[in-house]
Amino acid sequence: MHHHTLRFAGRGGACAIRLMVASTARERMRGLLGRAPLQAAEGMLLLSCRMIHTIGMGYPLDLIYLDRYGRVLKVTEALPPLRMDGHWRARHVLEMAAGEAARCEIASGIILPLALIGQSVHVSP
Repeated sequence: MHHHTLRFAGRGGACAIRLMVASTARERMRGLLGRAPLQAAEGMLLLSCRMIHTIGMGYPLDLIYLDRYGRVLKVTEALPPLRMDGHWRARHVLEMAAGEAARCEIASGIILPLALIGQSVHVSP
């Protein structure tokens, strides 16, 4: 599991998110299960993922679906436990605590600079 800080300008200003990056099938399968709940300015980036479930989660999540360039395709806010969600065109999914997408003003159409988090993500504009 890699750790990075994602810095970007949301619609209302600068935001920084401490990321856990799940790049292997095993890391994606475990995801947030068995981990402490995400706090403000924390997230998990699931690479090569387009569908999420919240089975076994004890709290709601904000889900940000990204294309290969880091463009936000869809934001699902506060998805409760025992649900599924996805986007057929997504390449990656960013999971955050409920309310964090709004706090960072993440909305469809903005681009998150995934190429800046290191070798874990290979994207080109």
